[in-house]
Amino acid sequence: MIPIQAYSSPVIEFVFLSSVVVLWSMIFYQLFFAFAGFIYHRRMLRKAKIMAGIPGNADLPGVSILIPAHNEALVIEKTLEAMCALDYPGDRLEIIVINDGSMDETGTLVDACAKTDPRVRLFDVPVEKAARGKSHALNLGLEVTRHDLVAIYDADNRPDPGALKFLVRTLSEQPKTAAAFGLFRTLNRHKNLLTRFINLETLSFQYMIQAGRCLVSKIGILPGTNFVIRKDILTELGGWDEQALTEDTELSIRIYEHGKEIIFVPFAVTWEQEPETWGVWLRQRTRWVRGNFYVLKKFMIPSLRFRKRSLAMELIYLFLLYYLFLGSILASHFIFILSAAGIISVLSPGPYFAVWFCAFALFCAEMMVCASYEGEAGVKNFFIIALMYFTYCQGWIVLVFRALFQEFRSGGKFQWEKTRRFAVDAGKKL
Repeated sequence: MIPIQAYSSPVIEFVFLSSVVVLWSMIFYQLFFAFAGFIYHRRMLRKAKIMAGIPGNADLPGVSILIPAHNEALVIEKTLEAMCALDYPGDRLEIIVINDGSMDETGTLVDACAKTDPRVRLFDVPVEKAARGKSHALNLGLEVTRHDLVAIYDADNRPDPGALKFLVRTLSEQPKTAAAFGLFRTLNRHKNLLTRFINLETLSFQYMIQAGRCLVSKIGILPGTNFVIRKDILTELGGWDEQALTEDTELSIRIYEHGKEIIFVPFAVTWEQEPETWGVWLRQRTRWVRGNFYVLKKFMIPSLRFRKRSLAMELIYLFLLYYLFLGSILASHFIFILSAAGIISVLSPGPYFAVWFCAFALFCAEMMVCASYEGEAGVKNFFIIALMYFTYCQGWIVLVFRALFQEFRSGGKFQWEKTRRFAVDAGKKL
């Protein structure tokens, strides 16, 4: 039997080598920001000690906390317990829960809490305006706030007692800063393998990309929770964009174009619930990807005229991440599989296994360093990170294609979908 000759061509060689160059460019980019994030982390540790040593709360201004809630009966009581336990003067704090068309006991539970604590207020969205998404609910809630600073927390959040105080003091020290945001941790991180993956992913993103950007380019992108913003600036900007699925990213860009800054305060910590099933994770992250598509469509061309050039570079990076980087990963995967099957061959010489192993080792090392900042760099997490490289990270390929398909099918239109909640034991930090 005559053996089949593996196919080779200059096109295959070009695609393969181009993919290697693109992937390693992204790896070096991430490595650079990981190092910058380490420096930022060390600086903020010193800042945290200074903040913790400031006596009393007499200098703190008034803050209105907005909590958008749509069918949040499973988590809202524990969230309000955490809000009411904040180390913040009671006469300068209002906690507004925006009951956005809930069909469960959310409103009843909030109302019961409001009767025992005057800081808590229930704001029912009128029926004809209800369930139009988080941005719409926040815009309505903003209209009834009393204070000059507004804090945003999701309905499943349980901030540490000092979190809000640290954010407000950081913001008060810097007049040019429009908003300050803190670190979010995974409350249910020990629930299963998925929540462990998410915990390590979110830690790495915040300590590498967020912290690194804050040091290098003076850019911080607001998360959807655990941040404080000046009400006057938010009003000048017209509030939240109700067409944006990732309203936090969209708002961040407008803040910078307004000539203001955003700062990351990693010692202001909140604990939030993350998806516990792959189906919930897939729907949530697809929404995020589609939200980023919207941001790219809205700002990509205008970014060429942005006053802050580093912000334009971040948008270009986001574009490359979703298109060029993803394409390079897919190309390298296909070439590897077809080569292993003997269908094609790559003739260009090179230590390709060593190159791949170095990329894998850097991935593990960077994530272990970030986990160490929160005391989670154990042997168990090392093996979880290694497994994550081959499984969870590859799932993002599916996510992007799913988001692209939904964009094509819907013509860019969307319908808001709330992330499903799960019961979590709040008697201990999980």
